[in-house]
Amino acid sequence: MFFGLFSLKQCQAYYLTPNYYDYTCPQALSTIRTAIRDAIAKERRMAASLIRLHFHDCFVQGCDGSVLLKDTPWFTGEQTALPNNNSIRGMEIIDAAKRAVEAVCPGVVSCADILSLAARDSSEYVNGPTWTVKLGRRDSTTASKDLAEADLPIAFENLDVLIGKFAKKGLNAKEMVVLSGAHTIGQAQCVTFRNRVYNETNIDPGFAIHRRRGCPSDNSGNGNLAPLDPVTPNTFDNKYYKNLMQKRGLLHSDQVLYNGGITDGIVAGYSRDSSSFYADFAAAMVKMGDINPLTGSAGQIRKICSAAN
Repeated sequence: MFFGLFSLKQCQAYYLTPNYYDYTCPQALSTIRTAIRDAIAKERRMAASLIRLHFHDCFVQGCDGSVLLKDTPWFTGEQTALPNNNSIRGMEIIDAAKRAVEAVCPGVVSCADILSLAARDSSEYVNGPTWTVKLGRRDSTTASKDLAEADLPIAFENLDVLIGKFAKKGLNAKEMVVLSGAHTIGQAQCVTFRNRVYNETNIDPGFAIHRRRGCPSDNSGNGNLAPLDPVTPNTFDNKYYKNLMQKRGLLHSDQVLYNGGITDGIVAGYSRDSSSFYADFAAAMVKMGDINPLTGSAGQIRKICSAAN
């Protein structure tokens, strides 16, 4: 079953190309880039949110913009699924980029492609790696809360579960570790790390005490935020991996990457070599962008990203 899925992905990804809009909408990439950079200039945290939004899109039904769809009488979308509810952000930024690109070439550029470009542009803005984005995805007409809850990783999962969820998408353990490095930027809610800072033992005691101050044990303050990387929270770098080696991973799902398991060596390598991390992150983002795209006559080009035409 796994190999069948992977072959399908490879076949579909064949139709994606970096120059897809060169003739149909030559202003597309610069127009989207401006909208994304303007948004991050106003709120630097948005870079992490947009990278995460692309990730959460690709892991459910493939990179088809389904995460952007609001609920309808016919389906319950992905935004209220447990890994997304009151957590995913940046949909309004994608909407703004869509409006901007529709103004120059209506009905041409998909929301799924805007998500892919937004992730790349966000990484670049915060001093992270850049990569060539393959384009030509089309937008889904449906979304699935159930699939989102089944397929998306969550903060409380152990290493074997995480490896399995990535493998289901054709991504290996090393690619899982490098994509997790996106947690070098962004913030997490108290509800996602409360158990770790109060009950887990593979955690630096001083770090745990510090994080408890903003995350009460009595289930209040669930939405209180803490940086995933307390050292350089707004800059894309390899400090995330250094933190894991010091038992300062904020989420359980972060620290399991360096906890005596098969991914310890990968974490250690990236902690020493930022250039390797950057190169591998870029390659993994390209590969993730190839997950089950809709191409050709499949799907549609949405007029607005939050609703099917």
